[in-house]
Amino acid sequence: MARHRTLRTFLAGIACLALTACTIPGGPPAGPAIPTAPAPAVPTEKSATAAAYYAQVQKALLAQGLLRTDSGANIPFTDRMLADSFLRIALFDEYRRSSSGFVREETESRLRRWEVSVRVGLRFGASVPPDRQTTDRARVASYLARLSQVTGHPIAIDETAPNFLIHIVSEDEREALGPKVRAAIPSLGPNDVAGITNMPRSTYCLVYALSEGNSGAYTRAFAVIRAEHPDLLRLSCMHEEIAQALGLPNDSPRARPSIFNDDEEFALLTDKDELMLRMLYSRELRPGMTLSEARPIVYSLARRLMGGDS
Repeated sequence: MARHRTLRTFLAGIACLALTACTIPGGPPAGPAIPTAPAPAVPTEKSATAAAYYAQVQKALLAQGLLRTDSGANIPFTDRMLADSFLRIALFDEYRRSSSGFVREETESRLRRWEVSVRVGLRFGASVPPDRQTTDRARVASYLARLSQVTGHPIAIDETAPNFLIHIVSEDEREALGPKVRAAIPSLGPNDVAGITNMPRSTYCLVYALSEGNSGAYTRAFAVIRAEHPDLLRLSCMHEEIAQALGLPNDSPRARPSIFNDDEEFALLTDKDELMLRMLYSRELRPGMTLSEARPIVYSLARRLMGGDS
């Protein structure tokens, strides 16, 4: 199982785009806002098939002891391990852009984060029942409050002027999202939009995050989560897509305990992930920093967060 993927590139010479997607390599594993939505649409055969598939995915992962929901407190790590994980996840991208789309090739990048408040707008397809919408909205609001407390940055639901849209939609609704994607981020190219509308079954969810030039300062984001996901996969997508869109875009097989890892061990944000988010939004770091500029500061931050050298 692969976790989320991140891509970063320049659009029209002025915009920097990062894409994060939660994917499954190969085949399946063994074994505006709508505060009061209309009656949900009857699931199509395509959506029903997807729901059955992702229920199988979740069941298989849980049977393997994966998708843990604890904080990872029983897995020790040192300040150096924390710093190394941060540098790999925050200062590298997993994909590069080519003429035919994104290609998997890890490349050094710059530090990115939000400098303006993160205002999240939730958009539900008609396929999502009102009670499910209520649950999703409450979970996202609670998670955003946690992230805001961890980072010290304003992050909350704001339906009046959102700059981070999260669409929770069915297969058919996702395939029709093209106009809304282009309206939210006009600088996206056809291949970028197709990354959403033609999203393969092996991709759980994804998010685009946009910054201007080399500034590293995010200004907009657009996420898509499949409405067919069972409860834990759905929540896992919320946790990782939102956290990665805050500025931790890469994955690392050595990041443990962490959701920024391809192994699906953890479904939800861990204690180590919280420390990396605290580091990311430290005043000692700034958007646009290169790896060489950030490295000594990151090691110093990690030592202080962990209470000394190790």
